[in-house]
This record gives sequence, structure tokens and C-alpha cells, in this order.
Amino acid sequence: MHEIRAKGILSAQNGMNIYRGCTHGCIYCDARSTCYQMDHAFEDIAVKVNAPELLEQALRRKRKKCMIGTGGMSDPYLHLEKERKLTRRCLELIDQYGYGVSIQTKSDMILRDLDLLKEIHRKTKCVVQITLTTYDEKLCRILEPHVCTTARRIEVLNILKEEGIPTIVWMTPILPFLNDTKENIQGLLKECRKVQVYGIMTFGIGVTLRDGDRQYFYQKLDQHFPGMKERYIRTYGDSYELPVPQEKELMSLVRRNCIEAGIEWRSDKLFEYMHQFEDKQAGEQLSFFEFS
Repeated sequence: MHEIRAKGILSAQNGMNIYRGCTHGCIYCDARSTCYQMDHAFEDIAVKVNAPELLEQALRRKRKKCMIGTGGMSDPYLHLEKERKLTRRCLELIDQYGYGVSIQTKSDMILRDLDLLKEIHRKTKCVVQITLTTYDEKLCRILEPHVCTTARRIEVLNILKEEGIPTIVWMTPILPFLNDTKENIQGLLKECRKVQVYGIMTFGIGVTLRDGDRQYFYQKLDQHFPGMKERYIRTYGDSYELPVPQEKELMSLVRRNCIEAGIEWRSDKLFEYMHQFEDKQAGEQLSFFEFS
């Protein structure tokens, strides 16, 4: 871990990453890709110590309210967040200034901030996005070794449901020959229906691999699944997109279940929902595109 003082915190689309790098250890993480030009080891987390200060400045400058997103590139609930509390401080500012928030995480630490999430959602909108990739707890501990497993994340989704906070599940990536079974997809869909998620994000059924990400992923395949790397290379070569062999069948299964349960599965509609600011006190819904 090392501290940095960032020059800015919000992107053009009102997203922020308080940390850079990750300690969750997911073997498929795209954020390891060299295209993101990280100049330090991935596990050596860059902590933007002035993130709350920058966020407050940005929120004060905005003409109108909007949704603030976090977690797109780095989980806001890394292990060190327990002590640093930068994510919590930013949520306090979002609440104080009356903005909405959309958070993406794999960690149950988000429950620490349930009080703030509820208060934000009472006045505007809070959307929590949680990744679920495998119903198999043993496999989950291999694929995502340093963060809570699927079973605990489902518990988190249920708690959020009981508190009235809308949730979206990122059911991605589905890794060819590892978690791409009908049984796995059905298991995840069953739990999503139970906890009444608002939507399920997939981007198709498969995984993407880029330079940096690919090497780490193959290293972990050699460690945990001997011979699997060679199977990937034979099947996909150096392709960026690696759809599972039964993608059409599994995607059809997802769509059918979502339609039956009233769960949104269209990615464009889900992004539109996450970016739509709601002022519940004024009874207004405004698009974030108006405030870029």
C-alpha cells in the first residue's frame, strides 16, 4: 500500500475509484491488463488519500444532482478500507450533498455502511452491484480467493433486499470449462430470484483476456487446474473474447429466467437505470447525461 494525492476524482461520467489495484486476488481480473498503464504492482494498492476532499469540491461545483458511481475499476471495499474508511467518508459526502450512488463490490464490508446506503436511498437512489460467478463454494475460493464467497454475497443481497435497496448482480465472467455449466447458471439464477435482484448483467457468457490479465490467469490455471491453460490455447488462441462453447444455450436460459421473474437482463437498460438520478423528495427523475 502506498499513498498518493490525486489531481481529480470524478470521471466525465461521474465515476470514481478511491483505490487503484486490488487484494481480492480474483484470477480473471481485467484490471490487471497492461492497457490501464498501472505503474506499480497490482497488489500494492495506491490509496488516494485526498479522495474525500476532491469529491467534496466536485460535488459543490455541479449545477445539478446526479448519480455517483464507484467500483468500476477497483473495489471500494478492499481490505484496507476497514481502517482507512475513505469509501465511507465519500458516502457521507454523497449523502450530505444529496447525490445518488451506484456501488460495485464483491465484499460484505459494504454492510458496515448500510446506514448511509439507506439514508441515501431514502432521499435519492442507491444501487448496489455484486458479482456472482459460481455457485460452487470450493471453486469460488479458487477463483476469488481473498474475498467473501458466493454464499455470503447472497446473504448480503438478501439483507439489502430487506432494507429496500435495489441490487444488480454481475454474473460475469463465466469461465470456459470451469464454471460454464447449466447447473451453475441455474443455481445462481435461483438465488437471484430469491433475493429479488433488480437486474442481472452478463455481457454474454464467457470471459475476456488481455495482455497482463492473460498471463496472470494462465499462471493460476497452471497452479489450480493442470492442463487447462493448454485447453484454452487450443480452443481460443490469443483471442480477446472467449465465449463458452454453449453460450447461446446458457444466454437463453438467463433471458428466460429473467423474463419470468421480472428481472432486467438488458445491459443498456441496466446502465440507464444505474445512471438515472431520482429526487424522491421532489418526485423527479433526471438523466446523468444532462450533468456531464
